[in-house]
Amino acid sequence: MKIRNDIIKVYKDVHIWVGIISGLMLFIAFYAGAITMFEKPLERWATPPSALAPPPPIERTEALLQAVFASHPQAAKHYLVVVRPSAEAPARVIWREPGKTRREFTEYGASFAADGSLQVEKLAKAPVAQLVDTLHQLVGLPFPDAVARQIMGAVALMYAVALVSGLIIVLPTLVKDFLALRIGKNIKRMWMDVHNALGIVSLPFHLVMALTSVVFAFHTPFYAVQEKVVYPHGLPWGQHEPAPLPGPDEYPLPADALLRSVEAQLPGFEVYSFIFREDQGQLEASVTGLDVRHGTRGRTQASTHLNPYTGEVDPHDLPGRMESWDAAVNAFFMLHFGSYGGNAMRWLYLVMGLAGALLFYTGNLLWIESRRRKQRDGLVPAQKRSAQVLGCLTVGVSLGCVIGISATLAATKWLPGRVDDVALWHQGLYYAFFAAAVAWAFARGAARGADELLRLAALASLLVPLGSLAGVWGIGGTWNHPGAGFAVDAVALAAVPVFLMLARYTRKRMADGHTDSVWSTAGGSADPAAEGADARAVT
Repeated sequence: MKIRNDIIKVYKDVHIWVGIISGLMLFIAFYAGAITMFEKPLERWATPPSALAPPPPIERTEALLQAVFASHPQAAKHYLVVVRPSAEAPARVIWREPGKTRREFTEYGASFAADGSLQVEKLAKAPVAQLVDTLHQLVGLPFPDAVARQIMGAVALMYAVALVSGLIIVLPTLVKDFLALRIGKNIKRMWMDVHNALGIVSLPFHLVMALTSVVFAFHTPFYAVQEKVVYPHGLPWGQHEPAPLPGPDEYPLPADALLRSVEAQLPGFEVYSFIFREDQGQLEASVTGLDVRHGTRGRTQASTHLNPYTGEVDPHDLPGRMESWDAAVNAFFMLHFGSYGGNAMRWLYLVMGLAGALLFYTGNLLWIESRRRKQRDGLVPAQKRSAQVLGCLTVGVSLGCVIGISATLAATKWLPGRVDDVALWHQGLYYAFFAAAVAWAFARGAARGADELLRLAALASLLVPLGSLAGVWGIGGTWNHPGAGFAVDAVALAAVPVFLMLARYTRKRMADGHTDSVWSTAGGSADPAAEGADARAVT
């Protein structure tokens, strides 16, 4: 395909600058997003074990509810009946009590003790999985949601522009260079091949991520337009006649009867829980679960309305039963979350997410190599300050994200019981390590900083399974759920030799690579005066 050189140059400039501006934030979004593909196993692995007695059979849920309401009447306003209790939801009945602000709440679970008395416990679901998801959603920015989400939307738009412009750049040589990987002394050519191969192979995935991220960031105005254009007479499910108030002799069905009713109406739908809310004297309910045959709007489950008095399900919110427009909206969420195809698709999305992070990393390397002042007549020039700064930023931000996430995960088995606000400590640990890594990269330079921070990343990753091992032995109040979250420890352990290998390659590059590079310890000074003097000597 033939495209004029002046057009290619315009698109190349657009691609470079848009990529440079958004690349580091996108690295954080993709690295954290890859981890969130297994958010539930991570949450299960990180949640301390409950001291509650084993949940009673679902047939005894009504007796448990009566005991809870007698002791905690506020629980009747909003409570959860868990069909399949797990480490992160260990009780048959769970409810929330409000905190000081609208977003703060405390979660409690209940069971019957061995003597038949009511046993209540403040639940301690681990917040670390939510932190990683928030880093993904807000591209790592420590700003309020309303501010960071708008920036994320702008980054997603730039991301889409970078994808389109990058595709136009490679079109003329696509057939010849597709999947070519020329490893040799031409470092720029090698990174160009890696960057192009990653971009072309994963282009559909990246287009989906870019477009869906824009929708998520600006969903409020999008939904307002949708309501005006698609539903000019109001949302269809908002026009339904309200259900008649129950009579004095009508009572909600027991949980086991609701479960049988839902399973009969929704074959193949695995029920996770029932959620109940009291509104003006009437009980409203919804059912959550998953049908693995259909992709879902939620990351890990789907939810729809349920009549608690008759057991009738309103399936219009469930994948596979939606109207065409709602199915299209559901597809945006499904494609972004990878909530289809089961664990095989989740592993694929994890790999694609890590490859996406590498795509942005290699883009920065290309910019630096393209602007490298080459050695002439035996003189080693100082590199431009812009190349040195971007090299330090690339190392500090990328490895700071990796180290910060590993460090806060490693602290998961040690924080509960030692600190009051576990979520705040997790957040503080991440940003402390992140900021320290960026500062270290600037203090030590891109080359030395990369080597040292990669070794620190290996250590932080090793501490994750060591924390679980400490839990097996009961050291220092740590714990470990038998069989739960084994994949978390295994993946963290597998990352250790990878980081050490990259550190070894970095040291080799420092010693044997181009001396006229920001990745060489034999390169020129970062001092602006020396840079100018060396530049004049070269020219």
